[in-house]
Amino acid sequence: MSRWRGVGPGLIITAAFIGPGTVTTATLAGANFGAALLWTLLFATLATMVLQEMSARLGLATGAGLGQALRATPGPRWLGGLLAALAVAAVVIGAAAYEAGNLTGAGLGLAGAAGFTPRAWIAGGAVTAAILLWTGRYRLVERVLVACVAVMGIVFLLTAVLVIPRVPAILSGLALPRLPPGAGLTALGLVGTTIVPYNLFLHAAAVCERWEGADDLPAARLDLVLAIGLGGIVSAAIVVTAAAVLDAREIHSASDMAAQLGPLLGPWAAKAFTLGFAAAGLSSAITAPLAAAYATLDVLGHGRDIRAPLARAVFGGTMLIGAVVALLGTRPVPLILAAQVLNGLVLPIVAVVLLIAMNDRRRLGTHVNGWWANLLGGVVVVLTLALGVRAVVGVVWGG
Repeated sequence: MSRWRGVGPGLIITAAFIGPGTVTTATLAGANFGAALLWTLLFATLATMVLQEMSARLGLATGAGLGQALRATPGPRWLGGLLAALAVAAVVIGAAAYEAGNLTGAGLGLAGAAGFTPRAWIAGGAVTAAILLWTGRYRLVERVLVACVAVMGIVFLLTAVLVIPRVPAILSGLALPRLPPGAGLTALGLVGTTIVPYNLFLHAAAVCERWEGADDLPAARLDLVLAIGLGGIVSAAIVVTAAAVLDAREIHSASDMAAQLGPLLGPWAAKAFTLGFAAAGLSSAITAPLAAAYATLDVLGHGRDIRAPLARAVFGGTMLIGAVVALLGTRPVPLILAAQVLNGLVLPIVAVVLLIAMNDRRRLGTHVNGWWANLLGGVVVVLTLALGVRAVVGVVWGG
């Protein structure tokens, strides 16, 4: 019988990727390119479902995470260790980059809502999150912050309906893949802020806390499809509201982004947005270092004790790097976008090693990937790699 323990793992994953990076990148996408990049968001949402389903299946079928599966890869002993080390390095780097964006977003939001400078709030947020993780008493705080993020998501959905979006433009943006001039980095950022590499490690652990084993796969799949689908709809609503309200407007701060909620909240838009933005940043600021620690513990076979010295060293290091980068960033909005772009560049590496792990019949038995899962996973790898190359070429050559 399934174990029902609080919020489903799928919703935890959604709450992890609906952070300042999603709000900022989706806002920039809508303000600068209208609905043209909605197809990227649709692809990213479906790809997240595909990859997270593999992660959940791995966890429930083996009782272990992605790191252990990689270490057991068939072939020479060094191959599994290399793949596991590569995956964890990519996850920790991605988590540190994400952390910089999370803390920056939290700092911007709190500065707009309560005064002081963003850097002061960044430092305070980093210290607070580190203390909560160190003591292990972060669950209640995390749930409160996730609830705030959920309220912000509802506000965006209501605003998207209120501004009466141009339906033909939305349908065109969803169905016709194209990259307007200068849109490469933003498109990659939309992918990197939705398909978060460290969430693949986090999900494999979370499903084992909620359910018994492979017999519960149907429930796990329904959970992730509903939750991630909802996250994709919220992200799309942000694009739509930004396209309708912030058309071609320069975006430099949280208050600039808050204007998109004006049609619904009027004079309350700025305060509501900055508080939601801060909550999104703080909740994700807890999740990113936590996932990096779980990934490292899993690879080394050290269990899931977040209070272990190794875990504390990893999440402390991730937090410190993110905080230093955030404090050094002089232009916060580009910094948040850059973190999502880096995640998008890291993603193909993690997706490839996940595909390798999901084809190990010795560990997964009948739960290995079928041809359709390998095909979908391969499409995700190819398209994310193509977007990454396109974005880098665009920066180098100015295209």
